[in-house]
Amino acid sequence: MTQHILDTSAQTNPAVGGEPDNRSVEERLASGFILIDKPAGPTSHQLASWARDLFGLERLGHGGTLDPFATGVLPLMSGKAMKITKKILSHKKTYICIFRFKSVPDADKLAEAMKRLTGRVYNVPPEVSAVKVQVRTRKIYSFEHIEMQGNDLIARVYCEAGTYIRTMARDLGLLLGMKVDLKELRRETSGAFTLEHCITMQELADAVWLWRECNQPEALLRVIHPIEKMLLDLPSATVKDSAAAALAHGAPLLRPGLVQIQSGVASGKEVLIETLKGEAVGIVTLTLNSDELVDINEGEVARPSMVLLDEGLYPRRWKSPE
Repeated sequence: MTQHILDTSAQTNPAVGGEPDNRSVEERLASGFILIDKPAGPTSHQLASWARDLFGLERLGHGGTLDPFATGVLPLMSGKAMKITKKILSHKKTYICIFRFKSVPDADKLAEAMKRLTGRVYNVPPEVSAVKVQVRTRKIYSFEHIEMQGNDLIARVYCEAGTYIRTMARDLGLLLGMKVDLKELRRETSGAFTLEHCITMQELADAVWLWRECNQPEALLRVIHPIEKMLLDLPSATVKDSAAAALAHGAPLLRPGLVQIQSGVASGKEVLIETLKGEAVGIVTLTLNSDELVDINEGEVARPSMVLLDEGLYPRRWKSPE
């Protein structure tokens, strides 16, 4: 992405804060996430509860419910990372599905039915869902036929967040005039995260044991990711230490505090604000187009919508009114 460099002389105080990848286990637990390969059986809430008890934390939840029988990518959010759970829930998802047909479907009719279930489709939550049943639509970006094994279709679905694959199985059956059950479901991706990034709950428990009992934090440092890596899909801007301190207290972002900002970001869009060390300060909403900022030297340019940096990390550089 092209960046507008607005201040080439800005420097950061090395004695304050630090690069996200250099954080300790405790610091990552205060604002980080873990990617779990969920097994079949437990609920997503149960896994989050087990992880919470494992670390002895008060704040740890999951980002994106999977049914008990389903497996695959499940983000666990810790501490301040729970603030961005809604953003995680909006990520596009990819699933490997096994649909079981009452009898082997005609290949041409199956292909036509899958085509009809691609694009913007109605996707009403199934009755077993805890979500209120209401008419709604979801975007199915692709519905890929991988293999037919007897009465079972192995397929890959790339879809908008909140898509119910059970509903797709039901609709597939309606289009083909036969009962279709969803037998297996595995989430391959959630946003930019894949199964390759995930660990099992047993691996997490082993890493916690090494940290606690053997004073070996290396394994946990590899699997507890700093919150910044969950926000890479947002346009970004870098600010001076003084602006980071002000934003942490809820103040608006002023033009002199900017060091650089991604080009082509429209007014009203959200931008991730980072320090010169790469720490997430928070998310702001631009009040001007980012391309306009090159031609001005002062004034308010954005307002914070979410603060992620601790208030006291960077010292205040302004005086409170008498």
